[in-house]
Amino acid sequence: MKRITTRHISIGIVLMKLALVAIVLIKYLPYASTKDLLFDETFFWFMLAGFVAQMVDGALGMAYGATSSAVLLSYGLSPRLASAAVHTAEIFTTGVSGLSHIRFGNFNKQLFFKLVIPGVIFASLGAFLLGSVIHGDVIKPYIHAYLLILGVLILLKAFKKNLKTKENTKGAPMLAAFGGFLDAIGGGGWGPIVTSNLIRKGNTPSTIIGTVNTAEFFVTYFTAGVLIYFTGIHSWQIILGLILGGALAAPLGAYITKKVTKKTLFVAVGILIIGTSLYSLYITIF
Repeated sequence: MKRITTRHISIGIVLMKLALVAIVLIKYLPYASTKDLLFDETFFWFMLAGFVAQMVDGALGMAYGATSSAVLLSYGLSPRLASAAVHTAEIFTTGVSGLSHIRFGNFNKQLFFKLVIPGVIFASLGAFLLGSVIHGDVIKPYIHAYLLILGVLILLKAFKKNLKTKENTKGAPMLAAFGGFLDAIGGGGWGPIVTSNLIRKGNTPSTIIGTVNTAEFFVTYFTAGVLIYFTGIHSWQIILGLILGGALAAPLGAYITKKVTKKTLFVAVGILIIGTSLYSLYITIF
């Protein structure tokens, strides 16, 4: 691991994205229906949704999956197809976001390897179960309740008189395994679980956000691969809209993370988690 540099990681991201593009163009695009390739004003709405979702995710390290999944589910897609579409689009947005965070210095290589290996393994397992066995909505209410409590704790931490940051990545592999699994079966959860808990431990928010976002590319890559195997690729205008909007927002989100203060990030992350958790609980229960 020591011999692998940030440059190697960046090259790996680019090559994996190019490989996916080649597979999609050769295997899936020729068989797309005319309806799938019909682009209308809906495309621009999903482009806007992708831009907003990635702006939040790039700056705060979470909520792309939750935001995008909510939009797609309300549009009428099934949980399985929504998760496949979000993760397919997220490969490109998280790739650009990861490269941007590395460029701006929001990156910890040691933490990255603690996250990426268990994250990929358990996300792939979750995607396999979603594609063939379980329904991800069953455990969602419990996860949203947990995240609500976590958001309150982070928000309270932001208003402590002496807000100190320290490197504390104990338990990071376990968080990555849990977050990756939930992200795959629920359409979102990697950022809220991994980013929130590592920030709560007192780590520097900008570094945690950048590193978790970079690891998310690899987690999402394998999740999407498994889901695409079971579902194929549908709703091209939705996926391409999310990709284009997200790719435009990713560098700006990474820049914002680098510039804003630690307290501001703590407050923003806490409020975001509380808001999204309350909304998700309301939608799930009622």
